[in-house]
Amino acid sequence: MTPTAPRVALIHALGHSLAPVNAAFERDWPQCVRMNLLDDSLSADLARGGNGLDARMHERFEQLAAYAIGCGAQGLLFTCSAFGPCIEAVARRWPHVPVLKPNEAMVAEALRRLVPGQRLGLIASFAPTLESMPAEFGAGVELRTRLVEDAMAALNAGDFAAHDAAVRAAALSLQAEGCAVIAFAQFSMARAAPAARQALGAGGPAVLTTVDSAVAALRERLATSPM
Repeated sequence: MTPTAPRVALIHALGHSLAPVNAAFERDWPQCVRMNLLDDSLSADLARGGNGLDARMHERFEQLAAYAIGCGAQGLLFTCSAFGPCIEAVARRWPHVPVLKPNEAMVAEALRRLVPGQRLGLIASFAPTLESMPAEFGAGVELRTRLVEDAMAALNAGDFAAHDAAVRAAALSLQAEGCAVIAFAQFSMARAAPAARQALGAGGPAVLTTVDSAVAALRERLATSPM
């Protein structure tokens, strides 16, 4: 592959993540050659298994990464935010390959935008995300969270309007609590960002999505990678 057309693997644990992240790549980095790997049993097993991110879950992530790299992927972007430790282990296993957690670029952007003393709002539609992600913002951030499981249920039922309405309502409630920045935890939630921004108003909180932040960060990392 030429340096201007790197091959990137997008590894998904939720089927709803494929469309928004591929749309972002098409809009912001169309030269990138993408391969999509979906194992939607990862999120289902995590939600119902009761074992958390155990050794078997780590092994599954390493297997997915090994397959992608074996297919020529020069960078890996994981798109489900509930598996941070598994993704960090992948990054340690292949230190020469840029590996990006879905939320790390958005976390960094949110921290850059926040002025000391301001509140940050975090909205998630997948419950395990709120068990692991808040700590990534650090102890000094005043964080308000919202879980909108009905939004994920609406997506699963194909009711996109109900999904967007649930996310928009959560954003408005966080605005009412004084949040200056509102972050959407799931890639699948990016579709609701335009409606949320409109509802919050021109002077309202900044709305960040994992999708846009991740594509920009991975592009930058590959541009400076020695590969």
